[in-house]
Amino acid sequence: MSSPVVTFFAEQTLPHAEDVMRFKHHRHLPVIDDDNRLVGLITHRDLLRAQPSTLIGLSESERRARQADVRVDQIMERQIWTVGLETLASVAGCTLLDHKYGCLPVVDDDRRLVGIVTERDYLRFAIKMLQLHDPDGVMPT
Repeated sequence: MSSPVVTFFAEQTLPHAEDVMRFKHHRHLPVIDDDNRLVGLITHRDLLRAQPSTLIGLSESERRARQADVRVDQIMERQIWTVGLETLASVAGCTLLDHKYGCLPVVDDDRRLVGIVTERDYLRFAIKMLQLHDPDGVMPT
């Protein structure tokens, strides 16, 4: 699980979400309310889906200007699978794999966001476990 999590508020804009994802190298941004309760999720795929076609011929600045008033809550997914703090890592991993999810927000009993589990977290873990069986115990560079 990764914690703390980079989050967004529903009223923030698409260009801002795009900038944060690019700068932080994230593909998922949980959307929270003022009480840190999970209300949605915006993904890199959501951002791509909301882009005007390149066939329109807009410049980058024109495209961003058109999207300046588009709020995250207009494109975020509201029905999100989550896991709790007590969820077994194996169960969360199977959920990611079975449903082809890229992440699972981790919430407490009041739906407050406490972390996020991503495919990348599982890949890091798998690499560490495989390194235990490498002859030198070190990953080649």
